[in-house]
Amino acid sequence: MNELEQIAERYSRRQARGDGGDRYSLLRPEVWQMWQERQRALLKLLAQRPGRPADWLATEVGCGAGGNLLDLLRVGLQPAHLTGIELLPERLAAARATLPEKVRLLTGDASTADIAPASQDLVLQFTVFSSILDDALQQRLAEAMWRWLKPGGAIVWYDFTVNNPRNPDVRGVPLARVQQLFPQGRFTTRRVTLAPPLARALPAAYGLFNLIPWLRTHRLIWILR
Repeated sequence: MNELEQIAERYSRRQARGDGGDRYSLLRPEVWQMWQERQRALLKLLAQRPGRPADWLATEVGCGAGGNLLDLLRVGLQPAHLTGIELLPERLAAARATLPEKVRLLTGDASTADIAPASQDLVLQFTVFSSILDDALQQRLAEAMWRWLKPGGAIVWYDFTVNNPRNPDVRGVPLARVQQLFPQGRFTTRRVTLAPPLARALPAAYGLFNLIPWLRTHRLIWILR
């Protein structure tokens, strides 16, 4: 199997052993705290961007069931200005059922997606690169994302930085690797998200433990072109 087929197989294996389901439900206290923390940080970045959100064009790589695209709609982006790309057909079907009809949804290899060069104000990826174990595919995808951006556009990157010894299907993407993938970018970076095993074990203490920087396992990165 090539890397894309292996990614699909790894996701299927995770689903079969029950790693999905309600573990990521926003009704779980640790999940909504992670989400709210990340949203606050992202909204601060978006608020500093010039222009009107209604005029911005945005593409998300690995859009899943469409949650992040829905958040962009709430910010004021227009459905016809949004594109989601998803490798897994069942996730793309869930996004199609949720999102407005004018949101463009594409399936398959995002590195070859039909996105015009220099057309996007924002390109998002949330925990996609940590699922890609092949360096060459990571590089091709990063090059495509950079190519899609307008001058002054930005990559919105959210991913974890450390390996999970319990999950060989993913790997952390440290800041040095992100800088290698986008060598021409100007970086604004923030550590976010309490280590998920700790957050799940002690959700009532999320805010307290999250005050300790080295317990935050993810980075939210704004990469300006």
